[in-house]
Amino acid sequence: MFLFLVVALAVVVGAVTLAVVGGGDNAPLPEAAPERLQDSLPPDRPVSRADVDRLRFPLAARGYRMADVDDTLARLAAELAERDVRIAELESALAGARAAEHRSLDKPAPHPEDDQR
Repeated sequence: MFLFLVVALAVVVGAVTLAVVGGGDNAPLPEAAPERLQDSLPPDRPVSRADVDRLRFPLAARGYRMADVDDTLARLAAELAERDVRIAELESALAGARAAEHRSLDKPAPHPEDDQR
């Protein structure tokens, strides 16, 4: 009797396992689609602080999906580099404007007598 119960239990467990795992597209547990980054960074404008705050990476088996994180970090790095170049250009232009203004203030005003000679 005991042997019959063990065999019956093995048959039931095997049938349930085949029903859940097997069956193709009509299986009770279909293959789950991998999670992808839903709300990625906007491609048509620069990234803002709010975009980064809203960004959420989907979880994977061992943390986050490396490709999604790498793509996002590469995009942020490129935009930060562009902004650094633009800031350097603007600071250089400002320094030049300040130097020109300083030179014009240091020049003595021409005397009216110099014009009459």
